Amino acid sequence: MASPAADDYLKTVFAHTEWQPAPITPSQLAAKLGIAPSSVTEMVKKLAAAGLVSHVPYGAVRLTEEGEQRALAIIRRHRLIETWLVREFDYAWDEVHDEAEVLEHTISDRLLEGIDARLGRPRFDPHGDAIPDADGRIEREPFVLLADAATGHAGRVLRVDDRDPELLRALESAGLVIGGEVVVTRDGLRIEGSDVPLPSDGADAVWLSA
Repeated sequence: MASPAADDYLKTVFAHTEWQPAPITPSQLAAKLGIAPSSVTEMVKKLAAAGLVSHVPYGAVRLTEEGEQRALAIIRRHRLIETWLVREFDYAWDEVHDEAEVLEHTISDRLLEGIDARLGRPRFDPHGDAIPDADGRIEREPFVLLADAATGHAGRVLRVDDRDPELLRALESAGLVIGGEVVVTRDGLRIEGSDVPLPSDGADAVWLSA
């Protein structure tokens, strides 16, 4: 069942549980993909028949082992392309997601390998998401969502959700960078000694080292 649409479903199911443990429901999947729930139901049935997901009616959608390997392959493409666009073409981190959504389905394996080699086999994309290697292995260290971090918690910025370009620009303006050392305050973060307020939804889009 090789199709860009199927790959988008698998990628979305995987990404949903990458930074939190709760499995994705069909309604959440529909919301994330911007697709009618009835269309999601039909596609999930097809993915289940192909052995790529497990699902019971009205229950959560989970990847099978085969589905996870397929998801990791397309995620590798997406994140390598984002990294390539930032490093080689001076894209900003809020500009690369939509470009990568298109290119991930079109470039050859040979070009992807060339991009990986040229970039020096990067382990993380511009938003801090881990890039799976060619065998599907992925690295991730213990983390905490900023919204769940206690006041006074000190850590490095590991990841920022990349789906809202406006939020990415606001966080960048606040001085937040991947790998930067921060301290959680009551109203935001302390960055390089200065207390910085964050956008109202920023705490749900930033992950710190635990």
